[in-house]
Amino acid sequence: MRPMTRILIHTDAPQRHIASLSESFPDVQIEGCQRNSDLPGKLEKFRPDILFTVNITSDAPFPRAAILASETLDWVAVAGSGTDHIAPWDADKLTVTNAAGVAAGVMSEFALAAFLHFNLDIPGIMADQSARHWESKRKVRSVDGKTLLVVGLGHTGRMVAERAKALGMTVIGTRANPRKTPFCDEVHAAANLPQLWHRADFIAICTPGLPSTRGLVDSTALSLMKPDAVLVNLSRGGVVDETALRAALTEGRLRGAAMDVFETEPLPADNPIWDAPRLLISPHCSAVHDGWENAAVRLFSANLARRLAGEPLENIVDPKRGY
Repeated sequence: MRPMTRILIHTDAPQRHIASLSESFPDVQIEGCQRNSDLPGKLEKFRPDILFTVNITSDAPFPRAAILASETLDWVAVAGSGTDHIAPWDADKLTVTNAAGVAAGVMSEFALAAFLHFNLDIPGIMADQSARHWESKRKVRSVDGKTLLVVGLGHTGRMVAERAKALGMTVIGTRANPRKTPFCDEVHAAANLPQLWHRADFIAICTPGLPSTRGLVDSTALSLMKPDAVLVNLSRGGVVDETALRAALTEGRLRGAAMDVFETEPLPADNPIWDAPRLLISPHCSAVHDGWENAAVRLFSANLARRLAGEPLENIVDPKRGY
């Protein structure tokens, strides 16, 4: 008789998903774990085949070593798109899937909102409102006809391109294997970025967090950008050199930037980047919308049905590519 499949749900509130999954899969045994510090013990005692996990900010660092050391796990389903907190892993022993695309829509809205934040001078308007000052000569800018560079045309990058195109923007982008991509006027290899930075009025960083993308936006890249450009980072901490970005903003070599991800999270209160001018800081929330976790669970549920039916999983991440 085939042993019962065991699933461990690792989120800050696992019980809300266990009930629905148990109803859909009555022949599967499911338990929950809501703290990083408890996960190693749960893995050892419960001995699950499958781990559904959210990279939560908890009481302890993410327990990568315990996951990779598990003698029973053969599938880790990551509820987000990034898997760099698990990498590297042996693909012959462990399958890792992600939920890429689940939050692409709201992340693209976040990127466009950040661009408009600076183009419409929302900070200046709010400052005038607080001062009860009516600036009759105030002007706003349009993004129509401006050029957007999307670094990384994955699920999120392609959605940013689509929505930017609807606003009349020219869209150029990069991807590992350049090919014609909907809503993009040009698609280039990432190696061509030094020739692309200076063309962009707006830049959306949507690339995965990989060894090859670490420090991608460094002082050299920033020096090649237009002083009037606006940069938005939706990718992973470490892709943008925070010290170099702060210097560029402080010295007026960049019109504005929005950072949703950082090298260290939570961002320490004494980090000098908090004081950088014309910088919009958000707490890694561009993908966190009402229902995002439920959407990730639905994607996991569909994949679980495939596994139980003996069918191939979808959204398998290649540890060498990182996506």
